[in-house]
Amino acid sequence: MKNFKHITLMCGHYGSGKTNVAVNLAFELKKQHENTAIADLDIVNPYFRTRDSEKELTDAGIRVICSRYAGTNLDAPAMPPEMYAITEDKTMKTIVDVGGDDRGAYALGRLSKMITDEGDYEMLMVINRSRPLTRDAESTIEVMREIEAACRIPFTGIVNNTNLGRETTAEDVLSSIAYAEEVSALSGLPVVMTTVREDIAPSLEGKCSNVFPLKLQNNLI
Repeated sequence: MKNFKHITLMCGHYGSGKTNVAVNLAFELKKQHENTAIADLDIVNPYFRTRDSEKELTDAGIRVICSRYAGTNLDAPAMPPEMYAITEDKTMKTIVDVGGDDRGAYALGRLSKMITDEGDYEMLMVINRSRPLTRDAESTIEVMREIEAACRIPFTGIVNNTNLGRETTAEDVLSSIAYAEEVSALSGLPVVMTTVREDIAPSLEGKCSNVFPLKLQNNLI
């Protein structure tokens, strides 16, 4: 992504890999914009937390905004007051890791009017054909619509993050392209990037457009 909006919202089904994509996008954003933050709005017991990469993010000068209960065993769906900084601070550009599915997206609804009134945002649906409930385009669209209804913000694009963690091969990524294109056709939204583990990204050169290499979070096995 070359032109980040004021706010970039990352949504997706549980286990889609959106947190890992969000963390990588925060590092990319930092290269382009000094006042950068990542906000973890995933407040309902996620599989992976943005906070798992907190030290690397803060060492890079990226502000981390998250619930005080992140990384604990407490399921406390309360949005921290500092989360409002993502809409109020116009000098700061933020990547927001939104909760999985419609349940997690409800928290985003508290900020939806401020975000849509400003209009300087992207809301990206992270899709992963390897997950049980999003194996086909129709099921993926159903999840998308549930998230939109919950947070009251329309999606603007799609991130194809089909993967099998560290077992992912270039062939796995290439075989997901038709799925992502079908989701794009049904939703009317562009596929803004196809993410791939950084060590296999070179093998996709010339075979796949808009490839975004990913570093995997330490706890992603």
